[in-house]
Amino acid sequence: MAKKSVASLQTGSKRLTKAIKMVKSPKTGAYQFVEQVMAPEFVDEFLKKK
Repeated sequence: MAKKSVASLQTGSKRLTKAIKMVKSPKTGAYQFVEQVMAPEFVDEFLKKK
């Protein structure tokens, strides 16, 4: 089960969101964090990707 976190960032007139999800590494089996800053519309799409 992947953990996920979303934080809202506002820079000027743009609204950006930083999404962080925890994914399991295929090589070692250890968990690692994947972070990405994006527009709020794309957060659900990012979190659904494996």
